[in-house]
Amino acid sequence: MTHSTPPDRPCPPEILRALADHTTMTLAYTDDEGPQACAVLYAATDGPAPVLLFVTSGSTRHGRALTAAHPAAPVAFTAQRDDQEWTGLTGIQGRGRCRRLDGAERRRAWRTYADRFPYVALSPKLRSAMDHTAFWELRPTWLRLIDNARGFGHKEEWTA
Repeated sequence: MTHSTPPDRPCPPEILRALADHTTMTLAYTDDEGPQACAVLYAATDGPAPVLLFVTSGSTRHGRALTAAHPAAPVAFTAQRDDQEWTGLTGIQGRGRCRRLDGAERRRAWRTYADRFPYVALSPKLRSAMDHTAFWELRPTWLRLIDNARGFGHKEEWTA
């Protein structure tokens, strides 16, 4: 069963909660070499429409691909916990656009990221690495929650 939310409505709380409950997403993108995917840690922002914040070096393949697609790179992603039983499988599928954050936006992203992952701010080595790493935002344009705990194949969708 699929429930769709009209685009003029805020993202359903169940989807926002699932995004907040997870910390790792598999980010899919394409470049001149073809399609590729990578795992990144993310922090979700509060608000009626989700924004996912993550870090990556511009020297990585995905960093180069996201940068080359300026001003915003189209991506797809999933977020779910490992080692779930199929009867309780919960996760998110999504599509959206990524862009690099600079200046005040980067500073706000750092605070949100450090709130989600406090060990990053507490470790001098990690903090130093973060000072030299690009912050990115992913603004989803479409999200699908899969929640088998609510019934096999239960889906809820939202479109921006």
